[in-house]
Order: sequence, then structure tokens, then C-alpha cells
Amino acid sequence: MRKLFTLITVTLITGSVFAGGLVTNNNHSAMFTRLQNRNASTNIDAVFFNPAGLTKLGDGLFISVNNQIVRQTKTVQSDYLYLSGSKPREYVGKVKANMYPGIYAAFNTGNLSFSAGFNPIGGGGGATYEDGLPSFESQVAELVPLLVDNDIPTSQYSADIRFEGSSIYLGFQGNVAYKVSDMLSVAAGLRVVSAKNITKDSYITNMRINPNYPAFGLAYTGDMVFARDFFTSGSATLATLSAGATAWSNGLQPYVETYGSTLLTDLAGTVFTTDQITQIQTILGAAGLSPEQIGQATIGSAQTVLGLAAPQFAEQSGEMAAYAAMTQDRHVDIEQTGLGFTPILSLNFSPLENLNIALKYEFKTKLDLTTKVIDGKDGGGLYIQDSVSIADLPAILSAGVEFRPVDRLLLAGSFNCYFDKKVDYDGQSDVNINKIDKNFLEYGLGAEYGINDRFRVSAGWSATRTGVNSNYQSDLTYSTNTNSFGAGIGYRITDMIDFNIGGQYTFYKDGSKSFIRLSPITETYSKSTWVLGAGLDFYFGK
Repeated sequence: MRKLFTLITVTLITGSVFAGGLVTNNNHSAMFTRLQNRNASTNIDAVFFNPAGLTKLGDGLFISVNNQIVRQTKTVQSDYLYLSGSKPREYVGKVKANMYPGIYAAFNTGNLSFSAGFNPIGGGGGATYEDGLPSFESQVAELVPLLVDNDIPTSQYSADIRFEGSSIYLGFQGNVAYKVSDMLSVAAGLRVVSAKNITKDSYITNMRINPNYPAFGLAYTGDMVFARDFFTSGSATLATLSAGATAWSNGLQPYVETYGSTLLTDLAGTVFTTDQITQIQTILGAAGLSPEQIGQATIGSAQTVLGLAAPQFAEQSGEMAAYAAMTQDRHVDIEQTGLGFTPILSLNFSPLENLNIALKYEFKTKLDLTTKVIDGKDGGGLYIQDSVSIADLPAILSAGVEFRPVDRLLLAGSFNCYFDKKVDYDGQSDVNINKIDKNFLEYGLGAEYGINDRFRVSAGWSATRTGVNSNYQSDLTYSTNTNSFGAGIGYRITDMIDFNIGGQYTFYKDGSKSFIRLSPITETYSKSTWVLGAGLDFYFGK
């Protein structure tokens, strides 16, 4: 039998399920949700977007508390020939995050600004596929052609499959900004990234097939049975046949010289008992001889056939045992954790009173994730206790501009470049799989208009252009180009409190990948995401 189960290696990176790059989130305030462009912010959310711009706030204490509710639907379709049901098969995953906070504080005195922030810099949601994924089910589906190729008529399979995973990379950021002049400010900061990926309540269980296989005395007649039971029974039977073939090959050897050309059946009741002859004939039949050939078998030919069959039976028994192990129920409950550090530099330049320009560079975050298999679980054959995988976050260059042609109108633009080509996205230090062709880009435009001194409305657009190649795309992790649209309102409750609320919807271009398992496969990938964000900004100026 040819080999079947090539165990997939899963690195769960739900990554940027919202705005941002492959694994980095960028929507970190309610203001972003409703404007989509905050790279040149000089409000309190500049703690994340533009630390150098905080000096524009003036002296005092400033605090912002934000939360976003996020829902995403991931859909994977596969036309793999061996999957059951009509093609393409559809697998739907639901991602949800009810708590997606952004909390910021800044204290300004003179030319200095000290600030701190907290937000989910990556991940932030959990994905659940109640019917599993194609890469999981395909392993079970391939039992059918495997058995058919080995002359075991089989037409159906079934299994209970489920996948649930979550990812959260929490960022704790501190900055110090200095006002060089009325036009220029600079800042330096550091973000500590605490990462945790969790795969839980994920399984492939109750794998069943309907083999029609009475050979070797196995009583399988087309009913659905557990695959592990079929392979276990087959392995035991073949091991017994191997032992019997070996024993009788050795047992017949002393009689070959004297009775080598004598028919086996002619010695029944004389040299051998009838039961012994029946045992030998049964093994010869299992070795592939027809009833006619068995009837014509001599002591010499029977000894030769048995000697050749013994190692073949042993090999087949070993393969059956391996398949029995592979078709055992698998449960995956693991945690992957790691800690990384991101140095940050930013610059804010205001050549005109109504024009603000910002630049920020976040250095690459080196991040290794260590796997812990939850006690009592086996990792599903996918994860190894204490194994380490690479989960670096790319360096990011951000640029932004804000322009006020009139007092009540704000125009904003942003650009981000995620240096993905410098990141090892295969996750393994001893493997080099190129998954990135170009760096990931994000850009957009937005506008806010003040209806009066208290009430403001805004809308914005942002887009991304991914740089991944087909090696990156899979049913677990995929990236496609997007367009996001956001809108919302701001309301000044008092001179010290601002309220912001906004909504965002992201359109994803469908992606696809063609590859081959036992037959050609085309998978298509699609997503949709909506976000609702709200926040309160507090100003305690001097």
C-alpha cells in the first residue's frame, strides 16, 4: 500500500483579521474606524499612530479608551475530487472579537511628551470551523482511493471534524516625544509584544469507511465501520499469515528433497494431517493462488510461495498498523506563546499651520513561539511539546498627512509599507520556503467635517495590496487585496470629553490556489469583515 497521511503542520496565525498587514493590526481607535487614516494624528490616538505628534496637544494629561466589535466570515471552497458531496465543497469559518481595546495616555509638560498605549497589535479574534477545513477532511477522503487501489472496494467515508483557533498579540507601548521647534517634533518608543495562539476543541474523530473485504477471513461486507478497526483487524490478520507462512516454509523444507514434486494434497493423512494441509492451503490462497493453482501445488512450490509471501505479509501488516494509528481519533489542544520587542521612531513636521506631515518606522519584531500541548492531549500529530516556531512581525514604514483647507474641514491621507520580504513566514529555521514576492502596502484617504463646534462627521477609505505568492495561500492562512470603507461621528460632550463612534466594512478580493494531491485541486478563498468602534477621549489640560 502506498503511504496516505502526510500530516499537515499547522501554524495558526489569524494575524491581521482587521486593517493592517499580514500579521499586524492597524485599526487601533474609534477615530480610525470612522476616518480610516490616522498616520498624521495629533490627537490622543497618536500614541500609536504618530507619537511625535503628541506634542501638538499642549500641556496636560490626555486619556483615550476605545473598543471595537469585530465580525469576520472566512469561506474556503475546494473542488477536490475525493471530497464527499457536490463540488465545490464549502467550509465556513466565523471570526469574532467582542473586546478589541485601544487604551492610551499621554502627559505633556513643556517640550516633552510621555505616553503609553495598549492594544492588540496582531490577531485579536477567534476562528471556528464547525465542519473543519479541506486540508483536514482530504486526509480522511483519501482512504477511499487508497483502499480501491489495493483491491478493497470502498465508496464512502465519514468523520467528525472541527477546528477552532484564536490568536492575540498584545502590544504594550511607551514613547517619549520632544518638541524641537513649533514645526518639528521627534519621538522614540518601545513596544513589548506578548503573543498567544490557541488551538482548542479541534479534532478529527470517528473516521469511518465501508470496505467490502472478505479476503483473509476479514468479515467486512460494505457496512460503515471505523477505519481504525478495519486497519487494526487487517494488521493482526496479516501478522498471523506472516507467522504462519514463515512457520510452514520452514516446516516444509525437510520434506522438499524427498517429496518436492509430490502434490500437497497427496500427503494429507500421511505426512501431514488434513488440518495442516488446510492451513497451508489457506495461506497459499491469501498469497494470491487460485483454487486451481492450490490444487496443483507441490511440496516444493508451496514451500517457495510461502517463503516469498511471509515478508510481504509482514510488510502489509506494518502498513495496516501504521494506517490504524493514523486513523485514531485526533484532538488538538495547544498553546503557543512568545515575547517580542519593537523599537519605534517617529517624526512630525508642520511646515504650515494647517498642514501636518508624519513619518514613523517600526523595526522588525523578532518573535519565537513555544508550543505547549495541553495535558492529556496528543497534539493531534500536528504539534510537538516545546517546539519553537518563528512568528516575527515585519518592520513598518508609515507616512501620513493632515490638511485643513478651512477650519471645519480635515483631509487625511496615509501610507504603510510592511516589509514582509524580510520575514521568515514558513515559521521554521531549517526550512526556506519563499512565500512573499512583494512587500505589503496599505494606503487611503479620509475627510472629517465639523457641523458645528460639537458635532463632526467623517468618512474614509483604505486599501491594501498583498505581496504573497501561492506558497503562502492555504485554507488556514491566506491574504488578498482589500478595500475598506468607514464612516462615523464625533461629539464633544464637554470641553474635556469627546465621544467617537464609527463603523467599517471591508471588501476582499477572492483568492485561489491550484495544486495536486491525488488529483488536481482548486481552492478559492474569500472573506468579509465589519467593525463597530466607539471611544471616549479625556482632556485634562492646564
